[in-house]
Amino acid sequence: MKTIYLALIAMLLAAPVFAQDGDRAPDSMADSLLTKKQAETRINEWRIKVKALQDKADALSAEKTQNEQRLAQIRNDVKACNDAIYAMIGATDADVNAFRERVGRLENRIREMKNMSDEQLADNIAQIDALQTEMNEIRRNKIAVLPEFYNKLISMQSDINQLRERAGRGKKYYTVGTWSKDRDCLWNIAEKNEIYADAFMWPKIWQANTDQIRNPDVIYPGQKLTIPPRGPKSDEEMRAERLYFRKKKIAAAAAARARRAAAERTQQVDQQDAGSGEKK
Repeated sequence: MKTIYLALIAMLLAAPVFAQDGDRAPDSMADSLLTKKQAETRINEWRIKVKALQDKADALSAEKTQNEQRLAQIRNDVKACNDAIYAMIGATDADVNAFRERVGRLENRIREMKNMSDEQLADNIAQIDALQTEMNEIRRNKIAVLPEFYNKLISMQSDINQLRERAGRGKKYYTVGTWSKDRDCLWNIAEKNEIYADAFMWPKIWQANTDQIRNPDVIYPGQKLTIPPRGPKSDEEMRAERLYFRKKKIAAAAAARARRAAAERTQQVDQQDAGSGEKK
């Protein structure tokens, strides 16, 4: 008896579901073909879906708010920690920001030079020296010990060292021979095929060796000259060349005046001697 009673209850509870299933039209059926009951059923289903989506959106919004609050708290904690660290090294937020920009500029310059060939680096060793000077000044700043910069600066120093090594590999040298055997002068050296194959490039050799060549007209056997990479003469090399020829022109003009003066004195002496002879 108890079993029959439970079965009747189950049938009664299932009846509305059966009715709903019968009132539910296939999803593929157009709205215009639905009966009133089927339309109401479809509308109720969409209301349930919308409600579920709205509940999910509300939950996500609440979670977003909580995360924003936690993020704000974390940021406040980080700022408090940074303020404490900055106070230890006597720096402010503005100091750190300025330092960060300075490091960024140096990093960009290093990156640009890393794209150069070994020969180009050899020709721009002064720029590598400038990078090292800037790096030394940056590392002397107490801000350099902050975790944000410490490892980065070590890596940047390694990059500068590699640039210098590559510049060394890009250098070429020439040992001056004797004039009697090799006819070596800057003009002839520059004209050699293995150097520039162009005698007019001699100022490049001169300017790369001013530490041992004071007068480009005078070099000595055994001198080991640095040979810059091939390429157009730099502005500095062209200025040095113009100054050289200007001095040569001035010296030639002075020598010509001296020769004329000497010739005039000789002529005067000859005239005086001739006059004396006539009187006798």
